[in-house]
Amino acid sequence: MFLILVVTMFLAGCLALPIKDPYSYSSAVGQGGGTPFASYGEGRITAVRVWETNNNYYYYYYYYNYNSNNYISGFQLRYGNTWSPVFGNEVGEKQEMDLFNDEAIVEVSGKYNPADYICYLVLTTNMGRTLSAGMPNQVSFNFYPSNMGNELRILSGRFNGAGITSIGAHWGLVDMEGAGNSTLETALETVTPIY
Repeated sequence: MFLILVVTMFLAGCLALPIKDPYSYSSAVGQGGGTPFASYGEGRITAVRVWETNNNYYYYYYYYNYNSNNYISGFQLRYGNTWSPVFGNEVGEKQEMDLFNDEAIVEVSGKYNPADYICYLVLTTNMGRTLSAGMPNQVSFNFYPSNMGNELRILSGRFNGAGITSIGAHWGLVDMEGAGNSTLETALETVTPIY
């Protein structure tokens, strides 16, 4: 009887331990000029659209010669059945991916030009599928959640009249059973105006 009491107290003590913060943030990369944005919606991300602008011309940046100026001009996320606003512009070639049931985005990677735009964007799911847009040149970045089981909840950053100038990723758990699954409040709290 005493053993049952000790085991019960031990298990109750384990349940009382503080829970690690279920959210994490991958700091934004890129030049960061323009209007701040943060995606928002109810439920899990179920689809994504990315627009890429392909300007094939030669230009010089410092001492290096690059043979293209491709960049991400805009993107849009679908939460549940509702599309978010388009962040950036619907200009150029559109790439789109619908996610399967129980599929989630677990990695955001790509390349950015420190002087202007996000050049290349790759979204990878827990089922190994990817959506890629842009041209893989310039400086690499790789975002993933700090906690096991988390998935992409919000993309934030900045855009100007031509494209996405910076991007960061917010990771968290999605409670598909309960209410209060909106990312709007979190999105509004995480966009910090830069003066």
